[in-house]
Amino acid sequence: MTNPNDPFQAIRAYHDDEIPAAIQRLVNDPEFISAIVNHRFRQSSRWVKALLSPVVKLLLKRKWGRLNTVEQVQQEVEVYLSRVLHETTDGVTIKGVEQLSKDTPYLFVSNHRDIAMDPALVNYALHQSGFPTARIAFGDNLLKKPSVTELMKLNKGFIVNRSAKAPRQLLKALTILSGYLKHSLDDGHSIWIAQREGRAKDGLDKTDPAILKMFYMHGKSQQQSFSDYMQSLRIVPVAISYENDPCDIAKATELYHREHLGGYEKAEMEDIASIIQGITGYKGRVTVNFSAPISDVPDTPAALAECIDQHIHTHYQLYPINYLAAERSDKKIPEQCKQTLKQKLAELPEEARDYLIANYANPVKNAMQQ
Repeated sequence: MTNPNDPFQAIRAYHDDEIPAAIQRLVNDPEFISAIVNHRFRQSSRWVKALLSPVVKLLLKRKWGRLNTVEQVQQEVEVYLSRVLHETTDGVTIKGVEQLSKDTPYLFVSNHRDIAMDPALVNYALHQSGFPTARIAFGDNLLKKPSVTELMKLNKGFIVNRSAKAPRQLLKALTILSGYLKHSLDDGHSIWIAQREGRAKDGLDKTDPAILKMFYMHGKSQQQSFSDYMQSLRIVPVAISYENDPCDIAKATELYHREHLGGYEKAEMEDIASIIQGITGYKGRVTVNFSAPISDVPDTPAALAECIDQHIHTHYQLYPINYLAAERSDKKIPEQCKQTLKQKLAELPEEARDYLIANYANPVKNAMQQ
């Protein structure tokens, strides 16, 4: 139900009283049920899937019909996420949380390697460490299906409007978003947002100053200085490291097409396919490393971006495959690691292989420059 007094209605995460209706919309969405059946029973014939669809719908109604709060939804998500991490990783290491207070909301700014798993891992690390989970920023480019919007907003997701192109429309969207970030923090809710729009497909984790300018828009309207306002947001850089990137072949292919074949046209549901691959693909060891909140914030977005980058590059956990790709002969590389990289490169045309190597080598180069 639309609330004219809520300036964030169009973008915000769902509140507790909106959960039951959102779940009803989700389980009554034939496309959503079909997607679950096709994923879970992909080996089955079409007629078997048709028979299974009403059964899956009934089971979901029974299971999810009892969920009435955001916390209950997150508990359900945590069960699924724990299972996924058990099946697709060789363990998740959490570092740096001892520098944070459980009673303080933070603005977590992380590097961006995976659409779904980056925020999921930050919230998993927070939950495992006894902290409240964060609200999650996600781009409206992912909202090609109503069910995706429902799932995101049920799970503390809020919308970043990237489709706005007209200057006035874009300014309005960014102003609302900036206000929502501050409103959330003031209301006791932490936020997760990526350091840049789009995943870093080349391993170069760089903060876009434009993101920081968006943060500041609300403070600027209050006539606060950049450094004072950004200090009030309690920015915490987070480095997320995957030993194995499940989307590395696809990322290398895209970069090769963009730079040598005149561009890259995404398939209609490619972002959704990337989400599924990122969730279900093997990740090896994973590390989530929280920095201390940034103190003494610099005076400009560019300087603050450099500061965030320094924290992320310093705290990024390097694995043998990173050293191998960076040709660090001073590091001992297991034979299995060499075979893994060799197999990855064999899946790509020769001209595209350097892009995959760079994806793993650049974090080493970033760390050496700190």
